[in-house]
Amino acid sequence: MRLFGAVLLVFCSVVFPAAASCDYPALFNFGDSNSDTGGLSAAFGPAPSPNGETFFGRPAGRYCDGRLIVDFIAENLGLPYVNAYLDSVGSNFSHGANFATAGSSIRRQNSSLFKSGFSPFSLDVQSWQFSQFKARSQLARQQGSVFRRLLPEEGAFSTGLYTFDIGMNDLTSSFFSNQTVEQVLAGIPQILNEFATAVKSVYGHGGRYFWIHNAGPFGCLAYVLERLPVKPEEVDPAGCAAPYNAVAQAFNEQLKATVVHLRQELPSAALTYVDVYAAKYSLISNPPPESGFTQPLVACCGHGGRYNYSPGIGCGAEQMVNGTRMVLGCSCADPSRRIIWDGVHYTEAANRWVFDQISGGAFSDPPLPLRMACTQRPPVS
Repeated sequence: MRLFGAVLLVFCSVVFPAAASCDYPALFNFGDSNSDTGGLSAAFGPAPSPNGETFFGRPAGRYCDGRLIVDFIAENLGLPYVNAYLDSVGSNFSHGANFATAGSSIRRQNSSLFKSGFSPFSLDVQSWQFSQFKARSQLARQQGSVFRRLLPEEGAFSTGLYTFDIGMNDLTSSFFSNQTVEQVLAGIPQILNEFATAVKSVYGHGGRYFWIHNAGPFGCLAYVLERLPVKPEEVDPAGCAAPYNAVAQAFNEQLKATVVHLRQELPSAALTYVDVYAAKYSLISNPPPESGFTQPLVACCGHGGRYNYSPGIGCGAEQMVNGTRMVLGCSCADPSRRIIWDGVHYTEAANRWVFDQISGGAFSDPPLPLRMACTQRPPVS
């Protein structure tokens, strides 16, 4: 039986046909703050300074000092940075649109943004926005003039790349509402049913090439370590909360199975599952010496505590101190040497490092690089 398994593995490693680099004319993204390029800022107010300081020199709608993984994806594909669908000012959607908003989850939250911090733009809402965007953009293009320059051609919807980076907020929001590990695990199948529904909706509108990120190791993030109980024996050698990371891994295992099932349901689709968890945890638990990263769990931008993070004083937050308004959530001296930006999100330097790891296909199933993710996986016999 062992010999058969080994032979089968070798066989599976050679069944993928060779392909030229894909030519994606557009990028369409769905997700949360890990890939939000300005959606939440457009809807509820801008991400404050010092967000954006490293690359953009100003706040740019991203909860990061600079670029996100989705920005590096766009650069790699030779596309402009993708504008937020909700941002109507100065946006150019000719090469795609970003439906992600910070705080979004796959499943709807039974709360408001101002009460819980989670976005009302859940994945089903984002998929509805996409369907409207596709229909209305083509009607607008018929008017010619500026609309033809700022909106995608119809063919871009069938040949563009669709990226998904969402799911972590479904897990953390459940823990923040005092659910047990067992309750959170029990809810994962329904969450992933809703994820599959959104992917099938995009497929129904012509989407064929999907690049799907799994959930990162949220047990290594300060906003979890500071807000959720962790026993000393539950802290792993990297300083992360092992029970919460175990839940992320359980979610990822089922997400991967969902992608496998979607390949059977959507025969014309090319779906790539990307293990960003492995890349991120590797970086946090064992930063490469040449990277220069230090203090892997400590936020660059924040205030207070052993992780430079306080739930009440976020990055860029101001407070009155002795009658004077002061910025308490300040940036560290060198964000390029930090992995975590604000206790929740990664720095541009960390995002670049993770992108460099995943873009070549080493963390993907099938093991194809980003620029070849349009290759259709052979059907399961």
